[in-house]
Amino acid sequence: MPSIDPAPENPMAQLRKLLWIAVAVAVLLGGILYIGAERAGQRPAAQNGLNFGGPFTLTAADGSVLTDKTLAGKPYAIFFGFTRCPDVCPTTLSRMARLRKALGKDGDKFAIVFVSVDPDRDKPADIGEYVKLFETPIIAATGTDAQIAAIRKSYGIYVAKVPLDPADPKGDYTIDHTAGVFLMDAKGQLSSIIDHAEADEMAIAKLKRLIAES
Repeated sequence: MPSIDPAPENPMAQLRKLLWIAVAVAVLLGGILYIGAERAGQRPAAQNGLNFGGPFTLTAADGSVLTDKTLAGKPYAIFFGFTRCPDVCPTTLSRMARLRKALGKDGDKFAIVFVSVDPDRDKPADIGEYVKLFETPIIAATGTDAQIAAIRKSYGIYVAKVPLDPADPKGDYTIDHTAGVFLMDAKGQLSSIIDHAEADEMAIAKLKRLIAES
């Protein structure tokens, strides 16, 4: 009986697979560096001279200027996403609201920051309405293409626009992006990272340490 060759895979599907493999490798390497830093009693930002964060200028939901200096003096959990995200973004922000509540009074000792990586569609008013859905104080920010590109670079954020219709690459799109939450101390230094898939118990332990350190 002659064998039947499977249909060739869609080129866009192949590209997305390669992109996700690259992301997985980057996350794995980052995890190795982070574990090494933890065992050495160091913060991951100091491991091998790596630096996360730094100066940035964005626009908050109310139209005011938001910078790293605005956030200085209080630890914060910063997450990068977009308002049309179908799963990771609402799940992550809902989770951060839940973790804050689980910390009781300590939940007020850190800020939650949401930065849109979709400046073409997410305007200040859009992100302001979006974060209200999670029923906890969230600082929402957006910016120009250059401002978003700068903060993405300083935090090492992966972002890739993916057309919903491969035949129309300039049409509607979704965005693949880093799903981790960066925990920054009151001095703007990386304390830890909450992985999208890790248990709440571990995430709460990281938040408690962040609060204690700041």
